[in-house]
Amino acid sequence: MPAGQCTKPVRLFSLLHGSLSLPPSFHLHEGQRRRAARALSSLRGRANSETSGMARRAAAGLLRRHLGPLAAGETLQARGMYPTQYGAANHAFSRFYSIQGPQRPLYGFRTNVETDDTQQSAHMNFEVQKRSFSCAAAHVQRNPAYSVLNSDDVSYFKSILGESGVVQDEDRVAVSNVDWMGKYKGSSQLLLLPKSTAEVSKILSYCNSRRLAVVPQGGNTGLVGGSVPVYDEVNGILTCEAGCVLENLSSFVENKGFIMPLDLGAKGSCHIGGNISTNAGGLRFIRYGSLHGSVLGLEVVLSDGTVLDMLTTLRKDNTGYDLKHLFIGSEGSLGIVTKVAILTPAKLPSTNVAFLSCNDYISCQKLLLAARRCLGEILSAFEFMDRHCINLAMKYLEGVHNPLPASPYNFYVLIETTGSDESYDKAKLEAFLLRSMEDGLVADGVIAQDISQASNFWRIREKHPSKLGQSTSDMGQVLGYGHLGDGNLHLNILSTKYSDKMLAQIEPFVYEWTSKQRGSISAEHGLGLMKAEKIHYSKSSEAVQLMASIKKLLDPNSILNPYKVLPQSVL
Repeated sequence: MPAGQCTKPVRLFSLLHGSLSLPPSFHLHEGQRRRAARALSSLRGRANSETSGMARRAAAGLLRRHLGPLAAGETLQARGMYPTQYGAANHAFSRFYSIQGPQRPLYGFRTNVETDDTQQSAHMNFEVQKRSFSCAAAHVQRNPAYSVLNSDDVSYFKSILGESGVVQDEDRVAVSNVDWMGKYKGSSQLLLLPKSTAEVSKILSYCNSRRLAVVPQGGNTGLVGGSVPVYDEVNGILTCEAGCVLENLSSFVENKGFIMPLDLGAKGSCHIGGNISTNAGGLRFIRYGSLHGSVLGLEVVLSDGTVLDMLTTLRKDNTGYDLKHLFIGSEGSLGIVTKVAILTPAKLPSTNVAFLSCNDYISCQKLLLAARRCLGEILSAFEFMDRHCINLAMKYLEGVHNPLPASPYNFYVLIETTGSDESYDKAKLEAFLLRSMEDGLVADGVIAQDISQASNFWRIREKHPSKLGQSTSDMGQVLGYGHLGDGNLHLNILSTKYSDKMLAQIEPFVYEWTSKQRGSISAEHGLGLMKAEKIHYSKSSEAVQLMASIKKLLDPNSILNPYKVLPQSVL
């Protein structure tokens, strides 16, 4: 495609900072981020701004593996680029951004820092600019109560982190200023890289005394500060630092005969601390449930630097309030998660995967109910895709083939079972599928006969979202996919051209309809800034007021991830 020719579709509505939940059979959301695979040389020299943006994000991913955990930041500007997924699931104990500067609005999980010599350039960006899909950007004015970073602050950070732990180099900081969805660009001036809980505590204590706002950021980095997992093989409990990458943890525990209770498309880059801070769900939710049930203990640093030790590995502990739940899903707005103790289920030897087609959505819902009853304890995944997703995967994904090439059906379901007896489990799955076909719930289907076929099934489900930007569909095409097993689906509306008018019609309708069904506008990824003002669609005024009271109690100066999660009106 010639440079500058704009034919790629954009997502006018894409639930990537969070998801919509609809009881009990329909949620809108979930997503799988692309892993960075392009070289740093792709960063420059592209005539096409959209292509250049994606190259920057890919290069940023490569660099983030070498940048450590904390940063200081400020104004974020929307960018009209194809949004990758699970961006919000990666913001944890890994980096801090301090929000500084006069009249500098913030957006997303990244903010900016401003020293005295950068104040003049700061005045060029007063408001979040709407140039992207996904959600209308909120216009947020910077809180004048926040201090401006100065040279004394930088000197203090260097005194506790050393020269290498305080990054001011523009190129290194720049890669952390572009969010993973490619929608927003910040202008942070300072990146802090602590290596221990003690250093995080000192940073927060100082920032709180100076009222320097801080935003934790993680994702796409390696093990932070020598994060070495400790494992209790008798009880199946993993204790690790928050900067550990999920895929590394999965490999670690699998070598010991266990698995992580969550599995995400972004597991190669997301941090366990970010997963907990956003209460990520993923592919195993139907089997192992929420992180609220899997996480046994946390270590958290509060806004004033207090280290809150809740790192218990006890399965039963009724001594007082279970405070860890305040921080699971709080998006770093109440404290910074630094260590985690989490239950890991046993790795079972038998896995079977089926790929099925259904004539209508009602059949998919009935099939889920039948699967819960007939497959019971071995059901481990129930994923949904519509025919547009399948067509997209077949057209743009290399090395995949349609398991049902002669089946032009409207909806497809991937079912996975895991158990301890291979022959029994497979026979149970086959009997279930035969019964479902006789009942008219399944039109056609196939069971993977080996690992290669199973991998092909899963690749269709996991990788097709990354190809949405390559589709040349007409305006208004709707795609749906996600975790039907826990009522959590993605909604994507594609267009060859971005339209504010169309987005303005789509967004309130989806929120309002979801609210009427008593669903949630964010099933998994949280609210961030994008949906902070929309929380009333899912929570009562009384509940929001109580959340605001908790925020004020734990973070009275509101330095942690400001402008996120809760409406400014209640704070």
